[in-house]
Amino acid sequence: MNEMVGMLLGFILTVAVFSYLLGDNPLFRIAVYLFIGATAGYTAALLIFNVLWPQMLLPVLTGSAVQRGIALIPLVLGVLVLMKSSRHLGRLGNPPMGMLAGIGAAVAAGGAISGTLFPQTAASIQTLSPQGNMGLINGGIVLLGTISTLAYFQFTMRRSDAPKPNILVDVLGDIGHVFIAITLGVLFAGVYLAALTALIERVDALFSIAQILGISL
Repeated sequence: MNEMVGMLLGFILTVAVFSYLLGDNPLFRIAVYLFIGATAGYTAALLIFNVLWPQMLLPVLTGSAVQRGIALIPLVLGVLVLMKSSRHLGRLGNPPMGMLAGIGAAVAAGGAISGTLFPQTAASIQTLSPQGNMGLINGGIVLLGTISTLAYFQFTMRRSDAPKPNILVDVLGDIGHVFIAITLGVLFAGVYLAALTALIERVDALFSIAQILGISL
């Protein structure tokens, strides 16, 4: 019975989402609101039972003095962040927000450098190692694409007394423009194929659920 009810709800919500093809309508809005509400509720439940209670509130209530002192720091910072919702006490939330933004930027920059820039540089260098003629050709293409893309993003201020732009940099920038266009095209095609695959899966599921429920489409 529960499985049948779940399949029926899935069928109704799928049809409600597909109704957007006919334009914005209340049925589609209800489906979107349900999705947003379920996502927000699930996220809140994960935060409460996996972060707030075991790592902040429980150490404060039952932990040792050291554990309470450590747990009080994020608890106080969290309360100060909530002060941002008040017009008069909003300034109290600036320090923890600044700390949060700084830590987030540092983590993002560190991850980009250690997880993307260094591995990409090492991979580009490895492509130039002797691997036959095709290896050298592939390595040359990777090296040309990397250098030309960097040259494309070189921006300089044009002044009347500024020296003439370097022709080589301009040519490399044009080549980098081509590489960027190819990359964006491949990424768009990948996103489109993923969306098309999801659409085919949903349509197939819709027909399967309809057959089980005895609904003819």
